[in-house]
Amino acid sequence: MTRQMAMVGFLQAQNCTNLPSSWRHPESRDDSMSADYYQEIARILESGKFHMAFFDDRLAMPDRYGNDHAHTVEYGIRCVKMDPIVVLTTMGMVTEKLGLASTCSTTYYEPFDVARRFATLDLMTNGRAAWNVVTSVNDGEAHNMGREQHLAHDLRYDRADEFMEVVLGHWDSWEDGSLIIDKKSGRFADPTKVKRLDHNGAFFKSRGPFTVPRSQQGHPVIIQAGASGRGQRFAGRWGEVIFTAARNLANARQGYDAIKNEAAKIGRDPDQMFLCNLITPVCAATKAEAEDKMALIHKLPLEIDALSLLAEGLNFDFGAKGIDEPLTTEELQGMQGMLGIRDGVLKTSGKTNPSTRDFITFSGRGQTQDAIVGGPKEMADKLEEMFVNRGCDGFVIAATYVPGSYADFVRHVVPELQRRGLFHKDYTGKTLRENLGLRRPAAGAWKTPPRVAAE
Repeated sequence: MTRQMAMVGFLQAQNCTNLPSSWRHPESRDDSMSADYYQEIARILESGKFHMAFFDDRLAMPDRYGNDHAHTVEYGIRCVKMDPIVVLTTMGMVTEKLGLASTCSTTYYEPFDVARRFATLDLMTNGRAAWNVVTSVNDGEAHNMGREQHLAHDLRYDRADEFMEVVLGHWDSWEDGSLIIDKKSGRFADPTKVKRLDHNGAFFKSRGPFTVPRSQQGHPVIIQAGASGRGQRFAGRWGEVIFTAARNLANARQGYDAIKNEAAKIGRDPDQMFLCNLITPVCAATKAEAEDKMALIHKLPLEIDALSLLAEGLNFDFGAKGIDEPLTTEELQGMQGMLGIRDGVLKTSGKTNPSTRDFITFSGRGQTQDAIVGGPKEMADKLEEMFVNRGCDGFVIAATYVPGSYADFVRHVVPELQRRGLFHKDYTGKTLRENLGLRRPAAGAWKTPPRVAAE
């Protein structure tokens, strides 16, 4: 079959989308703490044949700027953060094919707990679950979870590698065919097909046996979004769907090749992973109508939105010095969390020591300057260019307001992509793996021995 795009809706279980000003839009729903809010989004995405709805998450509201949460609450900058897995269950109740994905941190949870949560979600949704693996980003999360400070960047990934081994080990504990459920004999399952893990490693101990049998799709799809060099190695080892945020085709292709090569180096099939690039579409029936929509959206962000999200994402208080004062090399090197933001600002600005204002200008955090604005043709042209030229395998669609942004994309852009043969017209199966074209993993398949990628 001709290569086609994967499509993901980017959601937040909070008062706004990833764009913190979205709640200020006059057409944005005000009941983001209700089940109906998310169920409407789910219905829209499934009507547009999206592969999955994905929830980003943090374990703290943004409070690194000025080391205070007051601005976050006052201006509604992601101050509400509900449990996305619980929200996903409400969305699963009103859909049948839409994949359901949530973020969960390897730094602040235990592997058995995470394995059980997602395996249960997978069973309750008939094989539609996915887990976005993150290592968390800042000290606010550490403080909420009983730690003094956030772990160092590379150490978090070392811990996460072992975390994955434990989770996947538990998911493999029940072999296919374990269940018997014979009322006459009284036998429920075959004990020879249910194994204990007995893991004892550098970071974790976990005995088992695991308590949830395998689902229709084997186990939940693994999502990753590492942008740093260490993050790309982690994504290449574990990720099946990879989220990227390249701002142009050249950068997208560079990242695409890097992650696919990391996968090939350890013996994985690079074609069994999908890189989906984040975009913010503002679309309508015509380009002129879309530009009118963008004019309104452009007025919504405040400078404090960007400052708050930069401080949160890089675990650095940008309020500690003047906005035009260059950051020292020591300060830049001391940043943690989403280091791809810092590296992108250094590269794009061309400055060795950019200022806080440079970070606002070149990062795009909390802003809309990277939005793609247009009618069906303009939007489809942009997506087709990046997809056909192997900058990505699909897209993560971010909303400027809810639910209108998703509805606009489904109404205006999806039909044009389908007409061009770039996006499927219907789901091919029932599970997320079937609809993505991912093979159902055999137990232990992740233990592929390392090999050098063919040049």
